[in-house]
Amino acid sequence: MFFASDNGGPVPQAVMDVLAEANNGYAPSYGADPLMDEVRSRLRDLFEAPEAAVYLVATGTSANSLALATLVQPFDTVFCTPCAHIHEDECNAPEFYTGGAKLTLVEGGDRMTPDALRAAIEGEGNRGVHGPQRGALSVTQVTERGNLYDPDDLRALCDLAKGYDLPVHLDGARLANALIALGATPAEMTWKAGIDVAVFGGTKNGLMGAEAVMIFDPARAWEFELRRKRGGHLFSKHRYLSAQMAAYLRNDLWRDLARAANGNAAYLRERMAEAAGLRLVNDAAANIVFFEAPASLHRHLQRSGAVYHVSGDPKGGQDAPLTGRLVCDWSLPRDEIDRFAALLPGM
Repeated sequence: MFFASDNGGPVPQAVMDVLAEANNGYAPSYGADPLMDEVRSRLRDLFEAPEAAVYLVATGTSANSLALATLVQPFDTVFCTPCAHIHEDECNAPEFYTGGAKLTLVEGGDRMTPDALRAAIEGEGNRGVHGPQRGALSVTQVTERGNLYDPDDLRALCDLAKGYDLPVHLDGARLANALIALGATPAEMTWKAGIDVAVFGGTKNGLMGAEAVMIFDPARAWEFELRRKRGGHLFSKHRYLSAQMAAYLRNDLWRDLARAANGNAAYLRERMAEAAGLRLVNDAAANIVFFEAPASLHRHLQRSGAVYHVSGDPKGGQDAPLTGRLVCDWSLPRDEIDRFAALLPGM
């Protein structure tokens, strides 16, 4: 019963097959391989962005950090939510790769509002040479609390940011899940809404380790290339990144994987709604379910073999309510969900 992360699941056989094919013979290095040409063409078509610059890196941290470094100066600040992955989970990598740009947290929850963003922007960039300058906006889709922005939500945030001349970065580690959940196109969710640079994640949706960075203004491309090389993220044997992304895009495999993951989460939520003694917290429209339950229930679930994260220590003496996070990947068997549900009170 593995619900700890969609990073923990297996790689689809279709991806392994293309990797095996790519492993035959020789290919140009550093992204000059024919598979990368295919990836570039397919992603431009998918995002309806024929002029976009397309790059691959192996991790979400490098994708986000290099993208932000391309958008801001060391003396700038990046606006993000308090629970943004770039703030909580990347060991100050954005600050490192930007050469010192700070993060300004926009008050509120995981879904930023235009009013909160405006207040944060107005609170920075007012001290002249003595303070950080307004740099960029970073938005996460799916959010770190498992919720979604629809294209209108994104457009409202982007319009506000552009009113202050701020470029916008989209952390799309689970962008595929959001696209399936909302029935939106990649273009509607990115450049048509005002996004300047988007990360189209693959690792959390079944790939071994490949993330695409879509730069919709090609004038920014060369700086990204330099930063990727200088930052140690230009793979020499790049064809193995290209092969993963090519397999991901062929026959819309990315859609099938995201649809399966979202479907597992919907089924899990349906089963949990029948239980007593817990409260579902988020909308769970994509592939993450948050729920609140007494510490004793978390202890029971984890001792019974359920692997997931809890905010707080369920082993403490008190039976206070704690929040658990359950993440479903494409490969999670339904009988594992049923096993988990059978452990819940009233089931």
